[in-house]
Amino acid sequence: MDWLERINRAMDYIEQNIVGEIDFKKVAQLACCPEYHFPRMFSSMTDMTLSEYIRRRRLSLAAFELQNDTNVRIIDLALKYGYDSPDAFSRAFKNLHGVNPTAARHKGIELKAIPRLSFQISIKGAVAMEYRIEVIDFDIEIVGVKKKVVTKDAFQVIPQLWGEAAESGLLQRLIDMSWENPQCKMEGILGVVGKQAAITDEEFEYLMGCRYTNEFSDDMEKMVLPKSTWAVFPNISEAWQRLYTEWLPTSGYELADLPCIENQLAPDRVPSSELWVPVIAK
Repeated sequence: MDWLERINRAMDYIEQNIVGEIDFKKVAQLACCPEYHFPRMFSSMTDMTLSEYIRRRRLSLAAFELQNDTNVRIIDLALKYGYDSPDAFSRAFKNLHGVNPTAARHKGIELKAIPRLSFQISIKGAVAMEYRIEVIDFDIEIVGVKKKVVTKDAFQVIPQLWGEAAESGLLQRLIDMSWENPQCKMEGILGVVGKQAAITDEEFEYLMGCRYTNEFSDDMEKMVLPKSTWAVFPNISEAWQRLYTEWLPTSGYELADLPCIENQLAPDRVPSSELWVPVIAK
């Protein structure tokens, strides 16, 4: 119930600020979810992005205004609902409703109403969520290259970073390094997400690296994580989607003050990736 109250509190904030500026960091804070993870959690529950929901909700309210006040100006509605120009507003309006704003003034025109979202208790768990708990009782040394990532763009930017790493040769260097002294358990190519599991800043550093204890080149740097407990989930994408809505609320664990790690395993491994989430018992 606590989780349900938090997510609905976030939706209340969006609705209260649907006309004007919506602070996505504030939305995530109200849901008690890291800003980096909230958009994916929202998408997994609703089958639409948070930005898409807000856009559709605003255009729905604009349609109501056009029907109820035939004197309202298109330019005023465009500015009210966050569009830089009447043309941009009209294109978005037509994409959703199938008609332009001028036609929407007339009675008998079919429009789409996008209601305010609220979340209720539903039955979960029909599909098992596999995980294991790993206790690593020594410091983890990770060597790699850090890149700045804007939090709200993370899920689009990080795959691009790995694509660039493959083209530049960095990925192959990390693969070669990882085989010099293979480490047990967390042995793949690693993406270390920021400094804490709960990312609240507008940007964070994403380290592309591997566990490594030998000398390394000047363009790389080392991160050392203290001994800790990890919940490990197969398949990174699915794990992010279900972590906050299904596993964490009922697990008896909470997030530890360490970064989450995306672990890419060898191509012949099944699964091919793992999400390592730092946890402590409640």
